[in-house]
Amino acid sequence: MNDLAREILTAVLVLAAAVMCFAAGVGVIRFPDVLSRLHAATKPQILGLIAVTVDIAVNDFSLGTVTLVAAIVAFQVLTAPMAAHLVARAAYAQGHPRPDLLFVDELAPADRNPPRGDW
Repeated sequence: MNDLAREILTAVLVLAAAVMCFAAGVGVIRFPDVLSRLHAATKPQILGLIAVTVDIAVNDFSLGTVTLVAAIVAFQVLTAPMAAHLVARAAYAQGHPRPDLLFVDELAPADRNPPRGDW
């Protein structure tokens, strides 16, 4: 890959990562409840991390770098949603989610969850 194409790809990937991380930050600040904020914090943040690590692999294409990038991405993709799920369960147990924003509350007792009609 020539230098100009590599520089353009680097600029695109770093810009995409910056936009994703900025979107995650805005979502954490602007969304009304803990569950929405967790969603905003995990999804774009992982995509931004993937863009940065792919950029690193493109600029230093060696077996060690590609292996390290693959490990970083794999561990983040596996652990970030799990961590967000555990934080969401803890927040639910403490009563932090807003019930008016939940469409279906699958963790609530059956008497608190009336059916909402046909789907």
